[in-house]
Amino acid sequence: MIRLLIVDDSALMRRHLRMIFEAEGDFEIKVARNGQEAVEENLRFQPDVITLDINMPLMDGLTALSIIMTQRPVPVVMVSSLTEEGALATFEALNLGAVDYITKPDGTISLSMESIRKVLVAKVRAAVSARLRGPVSLSERRKRPKKALQPYVSKAATDERMVLIGVSTGGPRTLEEILPDLPVDYPLPVLVAQHMPRGFTHHFSRRLDNICAMPVVEVDAPTPIECGKIYIARGGGDMVVVRRGKRLLLIPKPEDPAFLWHPSVEVLGRSVIMQCDPSKVIAVMLTGMGHDGADAFAEIKKLGGRTIAESQDSAVVFGMPEELIKRGGATLVLPAKKIAKQLIAWAHE
Repeated sequence: MIRLLIVDDSALMRRHLRMIFEAEGDFEIKVARNGQEAVEENLRFQPDVITLDINMPLMDGLTALSIIMTQRPVPVVMVSSLTEEGALATFEALNLGAVDYITKPDGTISLSMESIRKVLVAKVRAAVSARLRGPVSLSERRKRPKKALQPYVSKAATDERMVLIGVSTGGPRTLEEILPDLPVDYPLPVLVAQHMPRGFTHHFSRRLDNICAMPVVEVDAPTPIECGKIYIARGGGDMVVVRRGKRLLLIPKPEDPAFLWHPSVEVLGRSVIMQCDPSKVIAVMLTGMGHDGADAFAEIKKLGGRTIAESQDSAVVFGMPEELIKRGGATLVLPAKKIAKQLIAWAHE
């Protein structure tokens, strides 16, 4: 049995969350109404995983999370609202050590909760076996590079060389470890599909832009691909590469219902295979649950491209990299801290 602690100040939300996990048949469940009760139950109930609301009376979720990760670290999935405040608080929670997050649905709660049931259960199950990471220290944040003073000069990507990155659970912190190590004159465009809801990718791209030497932009409209830029797929949809004459563009599009996770790594990878020469592509599969992108990235390797799968010793959840490895689709298997160096080496060959 999986011991699950549900923490939410809404009695209705607690009831619906309990019903969802009781129906799974292998969860032992306790509930808490606020952060203070969560801290107490973490010690008393000894849960395997916690779902934790952010805005609560007596003690909010972020305060509770910081105490939990100090007293008895345990995988935590944050329950966040689809607001600007909710997005900012969620990123702070990930910095404090939360494994993942789920956004509260809008509308009639009974119908809306059913719409996220599959994703919610998958995230909580994946969190149970996730690799825990401590809070990001102030000294680590200060070590991150500042923007280069020299002006950025755009250069259209016409030779089809590019880097693709697919990532899910644990991705924001992993990307914040890798992308700042790419220099301002990195000669390839970097296309990122990070599973994330609408609204969150806007704030995430701004966070990355503040700590990366390369410019970082969210793709929310047709965008020409330029060398030396990092492109973040907009949440709540998918991103594809298209060709307009000699130019390559990134186009946001509605979610493809054939895929569970969005922005879809598989959809992005397939579009690159169709529009570009795969032998010129570098594809990187980072931490995340499931197999999104594994087929497309394995095909890129088969067609002459080079791929990297994040190793198990650094991945928060080894699912997506492991699926790529199982398909024979990994040129190299590397820990997160070595990936940027490899990308730099390949780009200059």
